[in-house]
Amino acid sequence: MRMGEGREVVAARRLVPVIAAASGRIETGRELPADLVDALHAAGLFRLLLPKSLDGAELAPAEFVRVIEILASADAATAWCVCQTAGCSLSAGYLAPEAAREVFGPPRAVLAWGAGAAGKAEKIAGGYRVNGKWGFASGSRHATWLGGHCRVVLPDGALAQDEAGNLVERTMLFPREIARIEDNWQVIGLRGTGSDSYEVRDLFVPDHLTLSRDVNAEILHPAPLYRFNTNHIYACGFASVALGLAGAMMADFVALAAKKTPREGQARLAESASVQAETGRLHARIEAARSFIACSLEAGMADILAHAALSLDRRMTIRAAASHALAEAREVTVALYHAAGVNAIFNGSPFERRFRDGFAVSQQVQARSNHFETVGRHLLGLPPDLTFA
Repeated sequence: MRMGEGREVVAARRLVPVIAAASGRIETGRELPADLVDALHAAGLFRLLLPKSLDGAELAPAEFVRVIEILASADAATAWCVCQTAGCSLSAGYLAPEAAREVFGPPRAVLAWGAGAAGKAEKIAGGYRVNGKWGFASGSRHATWLGGHCRVVLPDGALAQDEAGNLVERTMLFPREIARIEDNWQVIGLRGTGSDSYEVRDLFVPDHLTLSRDVNAEILHPAPLYRFNTNHIYACGFASVALGLAGAMMADFVALAAKKTPREGQARLAESASVQAETGRLHARIEAARSFIACSLEAGMADILAHAALSLDRRMTIRAAASHALAEAREVTVALYHAAGVNAIFNGSPFERRFRDGFAVSQQVQARSNHFETVGRHLLGLPPDLTFA
């Protein structure tokens, strides 16, 4: 155990060799194998952001992203699933205690959901009639519950709006076995996340199993963790997946450079001054990006403890840190893949899968370059789009 490391970080480090050994099965099976899911449950890594009252760790976000980066150094798909379902579990802070216990009380409880408000929820007596199909449900194959983000439909058929004229969204929670699952996750990277699509038709969801995510007025749990919204967790968590991949590829390259002599060369890669300089620069980029995320989240927690909310400036800094780390990790990954030369191109090489996984991460919505535009608008005194901030 390293100085200052919490129990969850230690648990993640101990699982690294187990996860790495399973990486081939994760890739070919396009999901986390049952024995690995068991190990993650036993280590408490599916309960990182659940309230302590539900036997969760209620982990501070800066500590959470450390766990995610460690897991990603062994296998990105595993880290992605843990991160995605942890973000979903923030919903426990928006549910009444008895509802939260219904969903998250069992020791192997996992909630997963797909992207976007792709469903419609018609308000009826006692709840909602839900219809919808959602994609990109990472971790859904080992989930016990699913969520569907929906536009709310009024009895007259109109879409509900809030006081500002925005369409009202609510997330509907329901047992996984109720949904129809479509196995359509055929992709070049992050194959093991099993990010399938799922659908429900005319499903009744009672009021107590619905929530409005990221609406401060609906937060019911007093812990400061739940004042962070899901985008803070997803953006910084997925950036930490990318940093974990980049760090692991750096370790692979260092090992390769110590023994590889380029064709027609007289010295090992490690003895090249240009390789030495580039390695130092890439290391600095990883470390700087990691530190920016940690500092932004720690400062955010300080804001919440002092003011019970994140300031807009702090939200923008978290957004900038995550976007910066995602962009830096992608560029570091490209540079290291190129530096490895022909060794990187073979299936099963230490570089090949990480390269594919890294680019799959960089295609996700949290890695869009226009998030920098959001931050820039705020800094220039213009109203920013807060959708992902």
